[in-house]
Amino acid sequence: MGVRAVASKIWVFLRDRVGLHGLGFILSLVVIAFAATVLYRMLHNLKLSDVMEALAAKDPRNVVIGFLLVAGAYLTLTFYDWFALRTIGKDHVPYRIAALAGFCSYSIGHNVGFTVFTGGSVRYRIYSAWGLGAIDVAKICFVAGLTFWLGNIAVLGLGITIHPEAATAVDRLPAFVNRLIGLGALTVLVGYITWVSLAPRTIGRSSWFVTLPRGRTTLVQVGIGILDLTLCAAAMYMLMPSTPYIDPVSLAVIFVTATLLGFASHAPGGLGVFDAALLVALPQFDKSELLAALLIFRLFYYIVPFTLSLTLLGARELSLRLAAAPVVPAVPDGSGAVAHKVGAAAAKAAAKSAAKSAAE
Repeated sequence: MGVRAVASKIWVFLRDRVGLHGLGFILSLVVIAFAATVLYRMLHNLKLSDVMEALAAKDPRNVVIGFLLVAGAYLTLTFYDWFALRTIGKDHVPYRIAALAGFCSYSIGHNVGFTVFTGGSVRYRIYSAWGLGAIDVAKICFVAGLTFWLGNIAVLGLGITIHPEAATAVDRLPAFVNRLIGLGALTVLVGYITWVSLAPRTIGRSSWFVTLPRGRTTLVQVGIGILDLTLCAAAMYMLMPSTPYIDPVSLAVIFVTATLLGFASHAPGGLGVFDAALLVALPQFDKSELLAALLIFRLFYYIVPFTLSLTLLGARELSLRLAAAPVVPAVPDGSGAVAHKVGAAAAKAAAKSAAKSAAE
């Protein structure tokens, strides 16, 4: 009883003085510190020359295929925003804007960390020019996040059910427990699809609410998430050492689980956490060869898109400044009002007309 009382007082102190966000930050630091310790123990004897030799020994054909698969994954990410825009009724925003916002928000969010906030800021900067408000951007982030998690549930549910021992390599739970987890995940997914199919469902209240996609549309949403994760896992598979053999489904389970752990840590690029999870789950591979595969994957999935997104955003900001006040069609903003934007020439003409009327 005394222990329970002490634990309760500690929880109340942390909740009231530190806050839930602070607790999340502390938990992230603990996860990152643990991953860093694991990485050090596994790699402190590794020679840089061995890694460089493993990099040089990579089959160029597999490297090119891996790059194309990552490019395909980022192309799929653009459909997250495109789907979300149509879900919340913002059909006037064209695909090219959704693609720019989706690509830049994810590539920057993946590298900076805290994707919800960093990606949301990038989205707001892009979508505000098309009359979308903060509430609209929050809805887009919600629907895009739902697409991501539905895809994860589908991939992990199927993968763990088929190869539960792959999940055991990461979570150390018995294979039969992991299979039950996989079946449970699939049951939840089927239940959710059935739930949204029976009647219109909304999430939220007041001015902040989202009408969830119905059954068939939800299947499209799940398909987008599955395609994204499958392409990423396939890219990692192409970069893996050729021996010993590992089947694609097992690697997909390990890869997605490691990705989720990195995502949960909020570390930039899941750095340390993602890598440690793969190294722990794949002890059968030579460490230098596996590390070489991880370095190439990070180059393709994090560094190249990050550089490209910064270039695209910089070019966009420069073009907006040079164009002064470009004409943008009148579109509904997040509160339902109409946002009117006129060009510099039209504003100047209106000012002259007002001055003439005052003089008369």
